[in-house]
Amino acid sequence: MKSMKSRLLILPVLFVLCGVALVSPAAAVDSFMTTCAGLSLDNLTTSAECDRLMEAFPRPVVLPIRQDGYTLDNYSFWKVTNSAPNLYDAPNGGVIGQMPAGFNFVHAVDFTDGWVKNREQQWMQTDDLKFVQPSFFRGVQLLDGLQNEFGWVLGDLMTVPEPGAQQSMETGIFKARYDLVNIFAEVKLGEWYWYMVGPDQWIEQRSIALAKPVERPDEIEGRWVAVDLYEQTLVAYENDTPVFATLIASGLPGWDTPEGIHTVWARVPTDRMAGATGAPDAYALESVPWVMYFEGGISLHGTYWHDGFGYRRSHGCVNLSISDASYLFRWTGEGQPDTEDNIGTPVYVYASGEYRGRGPATK
Repeated sequence: MKSMKSRLLILPVLFVLCGVALVSPAAAVDSFMTTCAGLSLDNLTTSAECDRLMEAFPRPVVLPIRQDGYTLDNYSFWKVTNSAPNLYDAPNGGVIGQMPAGFNFVHAVDFTDGWVKNREQQWMQTDDLKFVQPSFFRGVQLLDGLQNEFGWVLGDLMTVPEPGAQQSMETGIFKARYDLVNIFAEVKLGEWYWYMVGPDQWIEQRSIALAKPVERPDEIEGRWVAVDLYEQTLVAYENDTPVFATLIASGLPGWDTPEGIHTVWARVPTDRMAGATGAPDAYALESVPWVMYFEGGISLHGTYWHDGFGYRRSHGCVNLSISDASYLFRWTGEGQPDTEDNIGTPVYVYASGEYRGRGPATK
């Protein structure tokens, strides 16, 4: 876990909250790191200074990025629910083929009553399909350079008044999936850490994904992206300064996202992805948006077929929400220098802890 070393960064920025002038979160880093530290299972009593800090900063001071409204509003994605549906040359027309069984999604480009035309210009019956609404989740721009640790809640829950306690509506505060919380202190109970996210509010670490800073590798400079497989988070950097953070979904066991330093070698606004045709884990996905390949066929890309960010879900790629992928696609493009030998943005894939795969109750 991250050290609680004292660091002090003074900025001449003031926030006014409840009539009280406060230093900015970046200026308050010493308080975030140390004021609430020193708690243990035997002593969970917080100081008056810690209580004031938690009252002043109940949520991280970050700025959500813009939604990719164009893709979300204009693209229409449908899950294929029939195991091997027929493909037609026109509505009520002749059969021209059959879609192989698998985890299949199509991008509808035309509609008529009871029929959808996919990106391959084949007509399919809507009885064989189900419309899917992509996730509206989006990451955040960082205003304090990750001086203060925060995270996303990974499922609806109630906080508990002390580590290990049972969730209760009488003693807890409701937190919804994807809510952002500051981390003020931590204690370890058994195998797992518990994080204090507010006054008498504790959440176990398996229910939170943290945005953690990582040291820039010597061979990297400029704009780069760090993917933390343990936390299932991504942080984008300008040299040593974190500027953006979000949740991701990396490769499942057996399809692990490769660790190491990679480089984006190709960037395409949309691409078709398919694999394992004929096998039980076959898949075919039309119009995957905002694709940035960094290791062979492994890429950062937008994801419309699930909303499971913060958990391992992919066949090796780094799944992002559509809005996050759109933001990174443009940001990495802007960050590439105009030189002939430039081949793209560095992507550093690592694990901040020993992870065994993350499910609803594992990390």
